[in-house]
Amino acid sequence: MAAFGASFAFAFAAFALVPPGLSPSASPAGSRADLERARVGAGTLTAKSNLQSAPDALGAPASRLEPDVRAALERGLAFLAQAQTRTEDGSLPRLEGQQDVTVAVTALAALAFMAGGSTPERGLHSREVARAVDFLLARADMSGSPTHGYISNGASEPTARMHGHGFAALALAQAYTMSPSGARGERVARTLEAAVKRIEASQSVEGGWFYSPTANIEHENSVTVVQLQALRAAHNCGVQVDSQVVRTAVDYIRRCQSEDGAFRYALDPTQKTSIALTAAGLATLHSAGVYEGPEVRRATDALWRRITARGEGKERAADFPYYERLYVAIALWTMPDQRGFVRWFEETAADAVRDQRADGGWGDERYGACYATAMNCLVLSMPDGLLPLFER
Repeated sequence: MAAFGASFAFAFAAFALVPPGLSPSASPAGSRADLERARVGAGTLTAKSNLQSAPDALGAPASRLEPDVRAALERGLAFLAQAQTRTEDGSLPRLEGQQDVTVAVTALAALAFMAGGSTPERGLHSREVARAVDFLLARADMSGSPTHGYISNGASEPTARMHGHGFAALALAQAYTMSPSGARGERVARTLEAAVKRIEASQSVEGGWFYSPTANIEHENSVTVVQLQALRAAHNCGVQVDSQVVRTAVDYIRRCQSEDGAFRYALDPTQKTSIALTAAGLATLHSAGVYEGPEVRRATDALWRRITARGEGKERAADFPYYERLYVAIALWTMPDQRGFVRWFEETAADAVRDQRADGGWGDERYGACYATAMNCLVLSMPDGLLPLFER
């Protein structure tokens, strides 16, 4: 479950000063030469892309997906909608998965539906979004207990824990951003505020987070990435976030970076690095407003170096392939220079279309088809840019 789960004062300044609704791309982008150096390994675009028109030199790719990719996305969302009909509470079922991570999977499915253009009130999958959001709200501890604000499925879900809480808070923040009005919006706002306080209260003294919803001496990078992502999303929709919590957490991410630019599982220099953790760490720096500097350049170089090695058979297969796919997508998508994303998306979307099952889903032995399908739908929908999380 390690990856289910990625002087820095200026980093939080960028985080705190980006007002709600403003894309992080408004931050200074640096010189063209700097951006080109950061794009190590991006290569050239193939003649035919899964985005129907190539970007300009440093622009964003076109939002129109190739018909086969669009069809795969729509079939994936339909698979999730059909799966949700199997439950009475709005959650997404495990299906063939070995581990129960219901809160996390339901949150990811809600994000996928919203990335596909639906909100709790409108869109093709509005009912599915509303049911998923209501499930997450119902699983929030609002009793005033020592874990007040914690979103979980209780003892029946021992695996995801703070990963699930972070994804749930992220989904609620995105739902509130897209649909803040009405009784549900008011309940989302209250629950999200409590969920943020729970994240803040469970931070370790080192600045990272672990699986427990209370403060702990343990910590690890993949949980920390999810909590920071949720805090950024909550901040962007108006929830007050403790600046010291964010500063300490961003510094934790920075200290998890190894000498070669990759990011480790935790602070211990003997801990493993991976493509997934490196992409998540880089995406987190971007979300904190850090688009330039030696940490970003080294991480970008390391990410492309290892992606290239994977293609040459020199890098081991991913332990959590869909987690990796999502965070590589976010890291590349949020770069000022989009050519790397377009090149990567070309190959990744083709792989996803090829691997999609006849029923519209994707499979994962560990967490199940709904998890794998939600992750793939999030990646395929990214160029549309409909989810606030994907704003650049």
